[in-house]
Amino acid sequence: MTAMPSSNTTAVTHPDDLVSYLASGCKPAESWAIGTEHEKFPYRTTTHSPIPYEGPNGIRALLEGLSQRFGWQPIFEGEHVIALSRNGAAISLEPAGQLELSGAPLKTLHETSEELDQHLSEVKAVAKDLDIAFLCLGFHPTWRREECPWMPKQRYTIMRAYMPQRGDLGLDMMLRTTTIQVNLDFSSEADMVDKFRAGLFLQPLANALFANSGHGEGQINGYASYRARIWQDTDPDRCGFLKFVFDDTMGFSQYVDYMLRVPMYFVYRKGRYIDVAGQRFGDFMKGSLPGLSGERPTLADWADHLSTAFPEVRLKKFLEMRGADGGLPDMIKALPAFWVGLLYDAVALKTVLSWLDEVSLEDIQSAHKNGPRQGLMTPMGPYTLKEWGERAVALSAEGLKRRARMNAQQHSEAIYLTPLFDILNHGQSPSQRNVARYGNDVVALMQDTTL
Repeated sequence: MTAMPSSNTTAVTHPDDLVSYLASGCKPAESWAIGTEHEKFPYRTTTHSPIPYEGPNGIRALLEGLSQRFGWQPIFEGEHVIALSRNGAAISLEPAGQLELSGAPLKTLHETSEELDQHLSEVKAVAKDLDIAFLCLGFHPTWRREECPWMPKQRYTIMRAYMPQRGDLGLDMMLRTTTIQVNLDFSSEADMVDKFRAGLFLQPLANALFANSGHGEGQINGYASYRARIWQDTDPDRCGFLKFVFDDTMGFSQYVDYMLRVPMYFVYRKGRYIDVAGQRFGDFMKGSLPGLSGERPTLADWADHLSTAFPEVRLKKFLEMRGADGGLPDMIKALPAFWVGLLYDAVALKTVLSWLDEVSLEDIQSAHKNGPRQGLMTPMGPYTLKEWGERAVALSAEGLKRRARMNAQQHSEAIYLTPLFDILNHGQSPSQRNVARYGNDVVALMQDTTL
């Protein structure tokens, strides 16, 4: 969820400028990259409690240790280290201290795997000396909202005040969830639309395959993905199913129209986040934003605003696939593999789009709605999500084999789909497996889902 402020000071004078910004993301296929992001919960190994920002064994000490030992460059907000950067990658903080790696744009899934392995090795080396471990689940199985710390980031102060006005579970989204996502490129407006539609169509499946949040507050919660349930009651203005993506008129302009309807959170000026929660970017363009009269936006403001909408597929200068629970390393690697095989291979993408003839928009919307509880058994048109998964994961493997990106052992990128084939073979998502294996024994669950 975290985004660093943009630095593009180009003035915005017309909605066409916003459209052009999105269109500038178009790249030829040979330049497409893979950007993988994942979050994890840090916790005190001796007490299982959350980690505060300050203190000798706090989150700040963790960030400073990574900077000092492994060459990450600190990013400050005032006096606080709130992120790190190195070679196109970033490490940042979610509201309760969840640590996020935003990976560099890489060419192959093998490089993504190596990047993740290196990151986890570095993080664990520093965390060990601080009595910190990392939990890999989509929703924390024991923490209560009131015991979670808040990281000292200005934008979170604004969101913390605004979220409860729009939904009952927005603060839980901020404090008690983690996710995996992959960022992918497009070559043209038409290619963007195709990938956006394929992504929204199969997001219920991705959520069911990666569902990993069946426990909360010390017991089974009755959901395959409680994280996904939380998003359904976070903010109707900026979350949910984007039906207009399937309209014949869909393109960059239509997404701009959508974002102009999404209320703002903040404006970033001179190192300070100014609270404009609930106001409209269109008023900002007119110079009539309450509290900032006469001030007009830049493309940096537009980039910031784009990061404050939370559909399960989000458009920036690339597409973000956002519908997966946080998980262990094999699942972190499987998520980009799943989508790259389907969206970066022309044959696979065409096949996925042909499957849309088998379902209605109501079928897809119903799967989005019911999937958090029903998981792989959720119906979507003529098939359950498990049956769609059998088709889609096999198709993704074919796409990855056609990409023919081999590692040193001459394995294709399809090797990263192995945990998804295992899930489908056994008919159990990670959360279903955890419920069956541990029941309400969340201590044992945490032991087995810690890095």
